[in-house]
Amino acid sequence: MKGGIILIDKPRGLTSFDCDKIVRRSTGIKKVGHSGTLDPFATGLLPVFVGDALKFMRYTDGYDKAYVCKALFGATSDTGDSEGEIRPGWISECSSRVGVPTDTDFGRIRAALEEVASRKFQTPPKYSAKKINGKKAYDLARQGVEFELQPVPVEIYSLDIMDMTCVEEGVVVEFKVHCSKGTYIRTICTDAGEVSGFGAYAMELRRVKVGPFDVEGAYDPADLGKFKFIDPIVTLNDMPEVVLNGRNAEAIRNGKKVPAKFVDGLGSEASTPKDPEIARAEHTLYKATFEGRLIAVIYVDEGIVRIDRGFA
Repeated sequence: MKGGIILIDKPRGLTSFDCDKIVRRSTGIKKVGHSGTLDPFATGLLPVFVGDALKFMRYTDGYDKAYVCKALFGATSDTGDSEGEIRPGWISECSSRVGVPTDTDFGRIRAALEEVASRKFQTPPKYSAKKINGKKAYDLARQGVEFELQPVPVEIYSLDIMDMTCVEEGVVVEFKVHCSKGTYIRTICTDAGEVSGFGAYAMELRRVKVGPFDVEGAYDPADLGKFKFIDPIVTLNDMPEVVLNGRNAEAIRNGKKVPAKFVDGLGSEASTPKDPEIARAEHTLYKATFEGRLIAVIYVDEGIVRIDRGFA
């Protein structure tokens, strides 16, 4: 295999695509892409897939993520982070509280974060890459176009407050959050700011985990001369395995139809919809191996083994 995965510790100010360019120059391999875009103001873990490893990147789409965030309660930002227009103080129509919180408000802020962490839906920020009629939300927001984003399901598995400190502008809260894909940490901050009545925004944001990857093993972009590729097969570690016999392995390699009932471990798979995209989304993916080698990622559609991605 040509290529692999490089873990980048993205610094503040660089875009995720800037990191792709750096990796492209460092490796000399043109085909490069990252999994899970980080905002320019954010730092931390960015898995970059190089060369043949790009075939595996789709299997990271559902990875959980973990972040460490510092939020300031007592001010707001039009972008939800420190890159936007900061407005000191907060006046809420539903709250009599005005101005800067202090240590006497720690309990109120903690309760606000706990309430937001319990929610099952979240509305993405207007300054995000979500698309509205084919256009990115942040482009429309910068143009002054009025639009609304719909709430999306999210899962916040844990939110642990690490520190709360009073500063002149308000209260800085440092917390760690473990969440599902598609969760916006900026929105956790702004929603908690609204619940508390003080307003809040993300001052600093650092991603520390993506699925099985940890920022502790990541490289500074300026130090890529020492990088080592990670075998992308690790992205399939949690995928159930089906061990093929020689006949089925050869048939799947050649794209032939194989009835699921003749493959050990697939005989009990239920019939699935005809639409391949629906079948892939709604049914189990398996890594199919033969003599210890990965042959393909497969799923079952109407009793037939279908190839999601071949690796032979």
